[in-house]
Amino acid sequence: MSEKNVSHTKWMKRAIFLASLGKNTTSPNPSVGAVIIDKNGNLISEGFHYRTGMPHAEAMAFNNLKKDAKGGTMYVNLEPCCHHGKTPPCVSKVISSGIKKIFISIQDPDKRVAGKGIKLLKEAGIQVELGLCKKESLELNKAFIHRNKTEKAFGVLKWAMSIDGRIGLKNGKSKWISNEESRSLVHSFRAEFDAIIIGGNTLRKDNPLLTSRGLKNPEPLRVIFTKSLDLPSRSNLWDCDKAKTIIIYDSSTANEGYLNRIPKCVEVKKISSDNPELISRILAKRGCNKVLWECGPRLATAAIKSNCIQEVIAFIAPKILGGENSMNPLSDLDFSEMKEIIELRNSQFGLIGNDICLKSSLDY
Repeated sequence: MSEKNVSHTKWMKRAIFLASLGKNTTSPNPSVGAVIIDKNGNLISEGFHYRTGMPHAEAMAFNNLKKDAKGGTMYVNLEPCCHHGKTPPCVSKVISSGIKKIFISIQDPDKRVAGKGIKLLKEAGIQVELGLCKKESLELNKAFIHRNKTEKAFGVLKWAMSIDGRIGLKNGKSKWISNEESRSLVHSFRAEFDAIIIGGNTLRKDNPLLTSRGLKNPEPLRVIFTKSLDLPSRSNLWDCDKAKTIIIYDSSTANEGYLNRIPKCVEVKKISSDNPELISRILAKRGCNKVLWECGPRLATAAIKSNCIQEVIAFIAPKILGGENSMNPLSDLDFSEMKEIIELRNSQFGLIGNDICLKSSLDY
């Protein structure tokens, strides 16, 4: 790699790092960072998008300019927007700045942009280089890209199990399989998500809080999917001061008479069937890029079957629960041949005390 290319890569990686500073707070927007250097190769400004409604990365970079950007170069990890939303289009700012060249890592998958921004930049006489550090940029905004391409939220399924693959005893008791360090880590994981999904049975059995314990503000949306609406009148999730809660129920099977148990602060939405894909699409429309499924075996299996799960996080504890009737993380996926199974890829392993944490992508 030439010295010139090394320099371009350095500045793009800087833009990607800046973008990552807002990765848990920008939804429904993507994570974007921008760097501006002058015609002599000196850094004159940078910026990143922190939260929807706040300046985009390019706008922040122009606001922070130390000197005139005319004749300079910009590095940005995602194509600048060209539509009016809560903030003005960034393409106009780039064009009016007098910047001569722009490196863009990846095209924006949003249909309102999707190459239109690049076209406008080229028509204005700005030299556009596309594809630098593409792999890193795709990874950073994979949830945003997935939502825009599929109209479903990017789903991550999490569970904790014993070394023999059990998530609880046959009587349902499961506290605690993973260690305290792993459980604390889950709270920090939750800060990466826009919503957390459980089933009605998990609510009835565990009465979870489903928050990041203050690591994210606002906390992720708490989602309960129920087929019956037979939910307890008292629950941690009914405290809407801590986090917002929504109940999504299957109108074909639920007893709507139970709705009078639900506090007024809890949002309620009905869907036509028990297909988890409907939940994923509802959350995507609400601007949720990335959602965490912390549900039981039946809902987890249904979510996998409907392609709502893109990654899994499993905590594996060095404990043996035993028993043919003990609880498994998944129910029957109805495979009859080994060629039908789901293989995991891009696996990452870590030790959390004595527990193993495995994170992998699903290969459907």
